[in-house]
Amino acid sequence: MMHEAIDKPAILLIGSGGHSHACIDAIEQDGRFRIFGLVCSDGEDHADRLGYAVVGSDAHLPALALKCRNAIIAVGQIRSPEPRMRLFMQAQNLGLGLPAIVSGRAYVSPHARLGPGTLVMHGAIINAGAIVGSNCIVNSNALIEHDAQVGDHCHIATGAILNGGVQVGTGSFIGSGSVVREGVRIGSCCLVGMGQSVRHPMTDHEHQWAKDRRL
Repeated sequence: MMHEAIDKPAILLIGSGGHSHACIDAIEQDGRFRIFGLVCSDGEDHADRLGYAVVGSDAHLPALALKCRNAIIAVGQIRSPEPRMRLFMQAQNLGLGLPAIVSGRAYVSPHARLGPGTLVMHGAIINAGAIVGSNCIVNSNALIEHDAQVGDHCHIATGAILNGGVQVGTGSFIGSGSVVREGVRIGSCCLVGMGQSVRHPMTDHEHQWAKDRRL
């Protein structure tokens, strides 16, 4: 665990699975917050994660929110955005601050905009005029080009490319290594599998998979 200045504001990670490790690393690289601890799902173990304590389960979140006033959702997203959406809304209802976290190894243009609770991982690039909504994951080495728009609760996975002017609706998942053609609109709650080439618009809840229909 890195040594962190006590005067930095504390942040709580809601979620303690594999994705929380990536969140920890990004928060350390961002450098603005010290990690208060992690919240696990009810029934999960309370073992430390990368040297940070699991300080309670979901049932303890209201009490923890009185001790730590900032949070990030540290649950991953592939098939459904619902768990992240539910936890984000719970955190909002508890009055928690939900800052955007940007790894020091990412680039976000000063002319781009990030919503609350969005996480931008190592090597990601968000270019000028792009808008990324709330509670999104922009994963390692993803590229969101100029003037693209990403709705709330989306996951742009590792190495995915959204070209200029692309629009992605709320709750959608763009898989690792996928490329979306410039100007294409992807609806809400869509799922684009790994390595896909999206050349045409997708309607809400549409899935585009590899030929064997597996991610």
